[in-house]
This record gives sequence, C-alpha cells and structure tokens, in this order.
Amino acid sequence: MLDADLARIYGVATKRFNEAFKRNLRRFPDDFAFQLTPAEFANLRSQFATSSLDTAEPSQPEAAAVEPAGQVHGGRRHLPWAFSEHGALMVANVLRSGRAIEMSVFVVRAFVHLRREVLEPRALLKRLTEIDETLIQHDTALGDVYRKLSPLLQPAPETPRRRIGFHPDGRARIAES
Repeated sequence: MLDADLARIYGVATKRFNEAFKRNLRRFPDDFAFQLTPAEFANLRSQFATSSLDTAEPSQPEAAAVEPAGQVHGGRRHLPWAFSEHGALMVANVLRSGRAIEMSVFVVRAFVHLRREVLEPRALLKRLTEIDETLIQHDTALGDVYRKLSPLLQPAPETPRRRIGFHPDGRARIAES
C-alpha cells in the first residue's frame, strides 16, 4: 500500500505519516517499506490516468503528482513510499493517535482475512466442482442429443426401384406411375 493510502486509513495527513515513518526508519527494513522509483511512479500514475499538471483537492494534497523542480502545482514533492503487509502493521505501532490504534486492528484483520482467502481456496474449489458437475451433465445431454439426431443426419437408404424394359428373365415390366 502507498503512504497516502495508509495515512488516509490511519486518519493522519500524509506529511505527518511520513514524518513518523522517517523518525523510525530502523523499524522498516527493505521488505517492510521502499520508496518508488520515478519510473515506477510514472507507471503507477499512467495506471490511474492522471495528468502531471493536476492540482490536488484541498482535502487530499497527497493525490497530486510529484512535480518537477520549478513547477508549483500543489501535491506531492517526493516520491511515495510503498509498504508491505508487515510495514503497514509496523506503521500502526509508530503512530500514536487513537484512530491509528483502532485502524491497526482493522488492518491486521484485513490481512489475515486476505491470507486465509488466498491460502485456503475452499470457495474456489467448491465453484470448480460445481462447474465440473455441470459440464458432466451437459456432456451427457449432448451425447443423448447426438445419438438421437445421428440417424436423421444419415442419407436415406435407397429403395430398390423397379426397372423398366426387358430383363434377362424374359419378362417385360412396365413402370407403375
């Protein structure tokens, strides 16, 4: 999660969030938090389809882009920090607001739920079983339809016709109309 997203969850300004984070950098190894590169941030911004000249809403200064030197458009002045699951939980220990404590419990539960859903794919297995059973039923029904229709698809057998004219047995036949 990005610093601005976590700040919003914990109910603090992104600037204050990052100040608390930077005061406690020793608690955040590289697998807990890392700063996005300019290329990563540009790619992220292209995913959100934001303009580099967008100005931020007054209530959300972190929503705007990192501006090049000399341009003043509001918004971010530094590249965002990204936090792993463990980093998001560690930030809750660094922040001291009541909301941060409340939301840290929420974040822990959210990650536990997410891990459970990913590691225990019971719902997915149940759905795949239902699909498999449906396919077996459809295969059986299609087989029955094919067996019933296949005689209709065969050319009709030729019925023997009475020949007109003289035959080797010496009898003349006349075609019936």
